[in-house]
Amino acid sequence: MAVTAFGDLPLADRDREWDGAAAEKRVRAWAKADDEPNERYRDAHVWYDADAKENFGSYKLLVADVVNGKLVAVPRGVFAAAAVMQGSRGGVDLPAKDVDRVKSHLAKYYAKLDETAPWDRDD
Repeated sequence: MAVTAFGDLPLADRDREWDGAAAEKRVRAWAKADDEPNERYRDAHVWYDADAKENFGSYKLLVADVVNGKLVAVPRGVFAAAAVMQGSRGGVDLPAKDVDRVKSHLAKYYAKLDETAPWDRDD
């Protein structure tokens, strides 16, 4: 099990729509990950199962999309991943030891957006 390294991807416009399924297709094409995932594909996700990294289903928490030929973090994708970490859509099944690192990864994108991650808010 592994949390991807924080790639500090550039941010897409904050108002860019998030369609995870469409982003997934664009990321696969951009990464040239036709038959199996590769490192470029991995960079668009926050977590993957390192013991099964050859399976697309092993990658979770997609936060990036391809815009003008470049991989970028999409704020609404980051927000969606954070919501899943908070239990939205049934949550996500990750090893307990990875949860804090995943949240830290997502919190770095919140910081780039001058926002506070939901788990760090006082409200």
